[in-house]
Amino acid sequence: MAKLQNKIKNVLDESRILILGAQVLLGFQYRSAFEARFDALPPSSKYLLLTALSLILIVLGLLISPASYHRIVNRGDDTEAFHRFTTAIIEIALLPFAFSLAINFYVATREVFPFPLAAAAGLIALGTPLYFWYGLELIHRSERFPRTDREGSPAHLEDALEKVKKEGDQPNRRTPLAEKIDHLLTETRVALPGAQALLGFQFVIFLTSPFERLPSSLKYLHLASLSFITITTILLMTPAAYHRIVEKGESTEQFHRFASRILLASLTTLALGITGDFFVVVHHVTDSTPLAGALSLLMLFFFYGLWFGLTIYLKNRREEHRKGREILVASK
Repeated sequence: MAKLQNKIKNVLDESRILILGAQVLLGFQYRSAFEARFDALPPSSKYLLLTALSLILIVLGLLISPASYHRIVNRGDDTEAFHRFTTAIIEIALLPFAFSLAINFYVATREVFPFPLAAAAGLIALGTPLYFWYGLELIHRSERFPRTDREGSPAHLEDALEKVKKEGDQPNRRTPLAEKIDHLLTETRVALPGAQALLGFQFVIFLTSPFERLPSSLKYLHLASLSFITITTILLMTPAAYHRIVEKGESTEQFHRFASRILLASLTTLALGITGDFFVVVHHVTDSTPLAGALSLLMLFFFYGLWFGLTIYLKNRREEHRKGREILVASK
């Protein structure tokens, strides 16, 4: 069985793979609303693209959440709970990813073929990733892990109890500093593509004709969002510069603390930049300020709730459990 540190490194690398795929859709979907042909699309296609954008933003929020969990809850230490959390996040994120991909494929196909063929193509585009991302895995997992060997079965519980007997008296080993920094840099690389995709769109959009027709208030909001994403990109690149210039590439606790804080700070501005331009796109598509405001606030609450609210709650609960165990041990 693979070591925990290797399993966590693999799951973080897998998150990077998914975020790179999401990066492509994110940049396209933000920019598509300001392309010349967008106004000629039927209303259904416009709203579908808006739905696809919302879904890919949910994917982005989910895939970045392990970074905040690892920094806030675990302080960079590797635990089975973090591995399970990240694995679950990836499993969840693939579902809206598949739907967003299928919607984009349908809208593109609808411009070439009539509705029945486009709908069939969209369903195929949905079924294909669902099969390869979920169906194939379920088939192989059922073959590799018979019911009697799965978690919760007598065989699994017996092995788990035996492991506890052997390792129960051993103290929890802290993750080596070099591995913590390696995981931290990987988590930074997970967050960076989302900012990069949005930054490219934000600069290019100034040169499009639809942007010229936007109200001044939306132009100012877009400029503010551009500023937030620029700050995010600078922050996410700062640990690399700090590590080279200050630490000369050495792994130190000071660098780990500094880079962890920088990563968390970048997530605050990333959420603001994403939701600011999300408001601009929703308003441009629907011409409704209340709807754009409501959806943008929901998206902002989703990001902050997942990245900070949930993780702070889990951290506090973990601290309460730890203190409870200490009191129980002291009372014996």
